[in-house]
Amino acid sequence: MSPFPYRLVATDLDGTLLRADESVSDRTRDALAAVTAAGAAHIVVTGRAVPWTRHILDDLGYQGIAVCGQGAQVYHAGEHRLLTSLTLDRQLAGLALSKIEAEVGPLALAASRDGLDGEVLMGPGYRAQEGPLPYVPYEDPAELWSAPLTKLYVQHPTLTDDELTRIARETVGGLVDVVMAGPGIVEILPLGLSKATGLSLAARRLGVKAAETIAFGDMPNDIPMFGWAAHGVAMGNAHEELRAVADEVTASNEEDGIALVLERLLAS
Repeated sequence: MSPFPYRLVATDLDGTLLRADESVSDRTRDALAAVTAAGAAHIVVTGRAVPWTRHILDDLGYQGIAVCGQGAQVYHAGEHRLLTSLTLDRQLAGLALSKIEAEVGPLALAASRDGLDGEVLMGPGYRAQEGPLPYVPYEDPAELWSAPLTKLYVQHPTLTDDELTRIARETVGGLVDVVMAGPGIVEILPLGLSKATGLSLAARRLGVKAAETIAFGDMPNDIPMFGWAAHGVAMGNAHEELRAVADEVTASNEEDGIALVLERLLAS
């Protein structure tokens, strides 16, 4: 019998497992190793598509299943292959974009292409996040729709992320899903897709139930995952919408918030 009260530990990456420099602290690595030694599994559940996640998993020595692309991709890190992949209906996405722009004016766009090596395309005016993640600029709008996509990213020149997310949901909520995944990151997804749907698929493969899962996150896109898991832990730096539905709030990602909770559970 494992002394750890959960069989599955689900962690978001950015703002949760990762620090600002995209590293994982030694303390957090040690806590996760202790949890797995106690019989639980660790699963990464991230909004990043596989090409933006793979190098982090490799650095961690992660060999198991990961949920990527807001649940669109279930990826076997040890075998470097996709187990499942869900794409965005491009006709619906185009209709959704036109409806949102009719409400708020022109948007800056980016998109994540499907596949193990799917490129992230960024259009004119889109503000790229600082860091090493690769992307391909485009000028011709037709290029955006020329290959299967997992999701679209949208930005507005004056609206806040919260305002853009709210208006987009109110405008196109029956066509697609809209989530805020981080600062400057508002995404359009296939209707019904969430981290919870991807995590439930992965958990089924692992033979683990929702009641046996603890989840860690920091942004509103983690809300469905918290709703699915038995226990949701928001980071100290978490968005207020996630904190409102969390079972507990720990320290920030820079202060080993995950490790603090895991160490406490192991000790008890």
